[in-house]
Amino acid sequence: MDDLLQEQIAYYRARAAEYDEWALRKGRYDHGPELNKRWHDQVEEVRQALLRCGPLESALELACGTGIWTQQLLRSSQRVHAIDAAPEMLAINRAKLLSDRVSYEQADLFAWRPQRQYDLVFCGFWLSHVPPQQMAPFLQRVAQALRPGGRFFLVDSRRAIYAGASDHSLRDPFSDSILDERKLNDGRRFTIVKVFHEPDQLGASLEAQGLRPSLQLTDSYFIYGWADKP
Repeated sequence: MDDLLQEQIAYYRARAAEYDEWALRKGRYDHGPELNKRWHDQVEEVRQALLRCGPLESALELACGTGIWTQQLLRSSQRVHAIDAAPEMLAINRAKLLSDRVSYEQADLFAWRPQRQYDLVFCGFWLSHVPPQQMAPFLQRVAQALRPGGRFFLVDSRRAIYAGASDHSLRDPFSDSILDERKLNDGRRFTIVKVFHEPDQLGASLEAQGLRPSLQLTDSYFIYGWADKP
């Protein structure tokens, strides 16, 4: 498992420069005007839900990537602490935002331990990369990072045909495998963890950590919502 998780980090380090193509529906992720609009409309649904969580003093973003969601967190939070395992992702994020309201930390999230508590903890498209046996201890650390009354907000992928690259084959929905092969623009291939969560199952995992979840699905692409700490 350690080798797999290191390969997953290597994949996102190598993918950093092209990562935004996925979010913006460009290149191999461009599925035409109609499907692209459906994608962006559902992203906006999640953005608006996140915005309604504010105003906040502090937010922690885990697996912050290139800053796609960091910039959204800045709309509702005075300060954001952004963590990622990939220095390339952090460099792009920092250059994109140029904000003194964001602090950065490079850390492997499977080894990370919270040093303080926040009003909001955010995970965008990260929980699906957590192996099932690691989920409970990871969510326990998320709960520890929340102040009493704080909120954990998440968004992640549903199993959807047109969510990934045009040359990416969707895994058999009846397969028990948690592994996915991903290809970069230059043809390099990596194996990563990819677990598609459902609201009931993920909600139960959050409740087990003492959180109160409210999760939902967009029409096609995303699972999102929040879990509050009493």
